[in-house]
Amino acid sequence: MQSDELYDIVDEADRVVGQATRGECHGNPDLIHRVVHIFLFNHAGELLLQKRSANKDIQPGKWDTSVGGHVDGGERYGEAARRELAEELGVEGAALCHLYDYLWRNEIETERIRVFSLVHDGPFVYQRDEIDAIRFWPVAEIERNLGSGLFTPLFEVGWARYINWARYKESETH
Repeated sequence: MQSDELYDIVDEADRVVGQATRGECHGNPDLIHRVVHIFLFNHAGELLLQKRSANKDIQPGKWDTSVGGHVDGGERYGEAARRELAEELGVEGAALCHLYDYLWRNEIETERIRVFSLVHDGPFVYQRDEIDAIRFWPVAEIERNLGSGLFTPLFEVGWARYINWARYKESETH
């Protein structure tokens, strides 16, 4: 049962301080747990987004990050990212690039999110019970639709962080 999955609980410095179930983590914002997100771009620079299943309990039917998932208890971030990439999109053996980490807090939970990226053009085999659709989005189309309710709030926050990170990286090279 999904609510019985065990996650490591970490402090703000990302040190493991205990474990709790998924159900406990999703009802207590004091329990910081680890999550991975992947921004998957194609060679044209478009971002793959997944449309969450209409049957999901959180943000059903909204477009979300390419890949995202919880880090299981005792699992490393990279292991979780590779597992989620294989489970959600059927992609195995791809080289992931760690970009940055951040804390996401809301009224029901707190997540320590590690963000990865990769470039991949497919093919993809996605989980039809979790995802209603996938497609590549040009950056301009994402930007036009921000704030419209089309995307999950977490994706919008994550996208803004990604854009700020990319601008910073670009300024470092000039």
